[in-house]
Amino acid sequence: MAELLFETYGVPSIAYGVDAAFSYMYNQQLGICDKDGLALCPGFTASHVIPFIDGEPVYKGCCRTNIGGFHVTDSLKQLLSLKYPYHMARFTLEKVEDLKMEHCYIASDYASEAQLFQKGTKEAENKTRCWQLPWIPPPTEEPPSEEEIARKAAIKEKQGQRLREMAEAKRSSRINELENEVRGLEFLLHQLVQVAEVDIPSFLSETGYVSKQEIESALTKATQSLRKAKGEPKDDQAEAEDHTDATNEKFHLVNVPDDVLSPEQLKEKRRQLFLKTTSEGRQRAKQKRFEEELERERRNQLDEERRLENPEIYLEQLHAKYKEVSEKVEQRKRLKTNGGHANGNNLSGGVGRGERLNAAQRERMRLLTTAAFDRGKGEDTFGARDEDWQLYKLMSKDNNDDDDEGPDEDEVELIRLSSRLQDIDPTFVPKSDVAQPTEVPKFRPLTKEDFQIVMGVERFRCPEILFHPNLIGVDQTGLDEMTGVSLRRLPSYSDDIAERLTNSILITGGSCLFPGMRERLEAGIRMIRPCGSPIRVVRALDPVLDAWRGASVYAAGAQFTTQTFSRMDYLEKGEDWLRRYQLRYSL
Repeated sequence: MAELLFETYGVPSIAYGVDAAFSYMYNQQLGICDKDGLALCPGFTASHVIPFIDGEPVYKGCCRTNIGGFHVTDSLKQLLSLKYPYHMARFTLEKVEDLKMEHCYIASDYASEAQLFQKGTKEAENKTRCWQLPWIPPPTEEPPSEEEIARKAAIKEKQGQRLREMAEAKRSSRINELENEVRGLEFLLHQLVQVAEVDIPSFLSETGYVSKQEIESALTKATQSLRKAKGEPKDDQAEAEDHTDATNEKFHLVNVPDDVLSPEQLKEKRRQLFLKTTSEGRQRAKQKRFEEELERERRNQLDEERRLENPEIYLEQLHAKYKEVSEKVEQRKRLKTNGGHANGNNLSGGVGRGERLNAAQRERMRLLTTAAFDRGKGEDTFGARDEDWQLYKLMSKDNNDDDDEGPDEDEVELIRLSSRLQDIDPTFVPKSDVAQPTEVPKFRPLTKEDFQIVMGVERFRCPEILFHPNLIGVDQTGLDEMTGVSLRRLPSYSDDIAERLTNSILITGGSCLFPGMRERLEAGIRMIRPCGSPIRVVRALDPVLDAWRGASVYAAGAQFTTQTFSRMDYLEKGEDWLRRYQLRYSL
């Protein structure tokens, strides 16, 4: 600092001093403390204890710890950030510093104060402070009035009426178009009957149609569309005939002999045959699903009739059936997992590949092993007989009973029984292995309480590190023990000097503004001093600015110029000389 001040800023002279010493000297002049005493200063980043004898500081008896007000602020910031992680951006150092100075206090007994908050007593509730963050309540929509509801209903009805009118006009226009098309096609067929056989191709070329069948097909489609537009129901026979006609028209080459078709038509016939087979398969599957649905509804109706006849017996039978099916499903799962060991005890100590296979897969494995074993015996004649090829069919056959392909009938029945029991028995709880749908967490709107920062144990837990630095992992002594260390470091230590010093202990610095600091220090120092020793702890007149006021009095004194370091001394003797003598001229 001297190098910076002398060489960069060119100051003529400088003087150094200790803030705690300046504050003690200033309060001594005001009569708050004696000439013999201790200056205890918990500062921003460190805490000091300086003994004074005859008004002069004895720096050899000083004691220092690296704990100060900054560590209290940082500890409070960390605790609040862990407690309210969603408000972490609010906890700036400046705001936490304000919260510390406004709400924190020193507990007279830390353990009993913590137990007080742990029990949640009325006294602890009174000591809790709440900081309300800015919060704007969401706007609440008032329910619409009856006039507003009636007005919206009228508007909605008017819009619906307009839409219905537009749909009716579009339907009428569509019906007129279809009727004109039907009359035109009927007139065309009537004229086609009167045309000679030789003139039919030229007549059709003028109309844009290829054959009479195409005109009849167009007439059929137009008639069906007209019925649909008018809303006329179709009977089952007509619908079946229409479906048959549509199928025959779509696959018109299927029933035509191959010898009368060209190569392109043969190719188209094969494609139509494939599409027809696929379509018929889908229709059969649809019919099968429809029949299964009817069977399921019939079974449900029968179950409901049985339940209404005797509910208690029906419920008992349903529980028994559920238990039976559940045990069967569990037994199958154990067999699938452990192979032949139904009880799950595998003597080999593990589950091998063969034990994980089901029955059909194990059979295929046996056939493969048999074929490989027979192949190595003498001449290889496998495949010479037709029976040998059955082996390939068995090995390549799809296993429809494989459990991995999907749930079997028992599992489906178990799910049905579980659903039925849940409907009629409120006390029924399905087994845990049945997959249950996970509930989506419901969104809860934020309230005023979500923006409140509650400070309870944090109020006294953070300042406690001044007396127990080990709470934040610093292995050093607290403020009360520092006084005993400072007294023992005095060169001329005696009980008389110690009693004179403890009779005038001045606390200064921003951290001594915590409520309860003076009482806690007095109780802590009394525990390390002999019984009956005089102990008096006083606080500086202005703990924050008394160090500056004491330094200003020191600078205004007549001897100030003789206790400064000039720029010439720095240039001639260097910074080592300055470092060696700075404490000597500190006051």
